[in-house]
Amino acid sequence: VQLQASGGGLVQPGGSLRISCATSGFTFTSYSMSWARQAPGKGLEYVGSVNRDGTGIRYADSVEGRFTISRDNVKNTLYLQMSSLEPGDTALYYCTRGTIMDYWGEGTLVTVSS
Repeated sequence: VQLQASGGGLVQPGGSLRISCATSGFTFTSYSMSWARQAPGKGLEYVGSVNRDGTGIRYADSVEGRFTISRDNVKNTLYLQMSSLEPGDTALYYCTRGTIMDYWGEGTLVTVSS
């Protein structure tokens, strides 16, 4: 199982960014997928999850209305579209398999700063 997040970078407050997670080594369409993050010096935080066909999505209260999770079941890729970014969104973002999060990829760093 491999999960590789990419697309992180530096963005100004109020800006937008989309990060991706390319997956391999398992049947992508058989699993829901999740995003989690870890801010500098803080613990892990659940961001949200999407079900197997992309029709059911839930979010943490902290990102509801600003972040959008989606998936491409042909490309076996998970996405996180982030808008209205705040400095508090600065973190390493991880994609994980399932809602039990049994496999984690390497994170991609998102820095929100002016």
